[in-house]
Amino acid sequence: MMRPKKRSHLRIFIGKRYFTFKRYLRWIIKFKSFPRKKNLANLACEVFSHSTPIYRDLHGLDRSLEKNKEHNLKIAVRSLDGILIQPRQTFSYWRLIGKPSSRKGYLPGLVLFYGTLTSGRGGGLCQLSNLIYWMSLHSPLAVTERYRHSYDVFPDSGRTQPFGSGATCVYPYRDLMIKNNTDCSFQLRLKVEAGCLCGSFFSDKPALKTYSVYQKEHSITHELWGGYVRHNRIFRKEFDVSGVQIDDYEIAQNHAVMMYEPFLEKQL
Repeated sequence: MMRPKKRSHLRIFIGKRYFTFKRYLRWIIKFKSFPRKKNLANLACEVFSHSTPIYRDLHGLDRSLEKNKEHNLKIAVRSLDGILIQPRQTFSYWRLIGKPSSRKGYLPGLVLFYGTLTSGRGGGLCQLSNLIYWMSLHSPLAVTERYRHSYDVFPDSGRTQPFGSGATCVYPYRDLMIKNNTDCSFQLRLKVEAGCLCGSFFSDKPALKTYSVYQKEHSITHELWGGYVRHNRIFRKEFDVSGVQIDDYEIAQNHAVMMYEPFLEKQL
């Protein structure tokens, strides 16, 4: 199960262009449904906030790529900070950020390419999509497109969120899209400070629910082809304003090839 597939250079080249064309076409057709307005003054009600450290103290990581990641995140944050997601609008991560190019100031950062860690222009932006996805799960916003990570890159050293609670991103075809099906307006606020990526969702009306996200059935299997695969299911509980649980349901399943030996974090 989940044995990594080897793709030819031709297959990768053609596939990228095909899915890129499909994404651009979708953006054109759905143009009016995407948010464009910003407001840098916080809306009245904070819905959820979260922050993640930019630097990871793991053996073998190139520190310069980590510094470049912080630089890249600062550029991307400027494109997203303050964006208003009004009723019936759909937030598109890549449509707002655009292509991470050298012309925009992006530097080479750490990227995952078909199971291999390498450097690439704009590397590190998955941390931003991870953060936005995690915050969305704690809001009434509906995640309409999200891609799970196919590889589990780092051990659980300092992990505070369940495995598989992020969203991978590859410009432009692996996007993160979030729709506002409520009658409220939502605002995304982001910043980079003190070595952390910080984010919040605000709304113009008080939240009627709160949420708790957790995992079930976490396991690691040793596959016949020799590698390890990690599995779990992500669930979400909903609570009303008085704290009474009103729902509990599955929102995602994850299966990822591990790029390290199981339980390596105990050796760090």
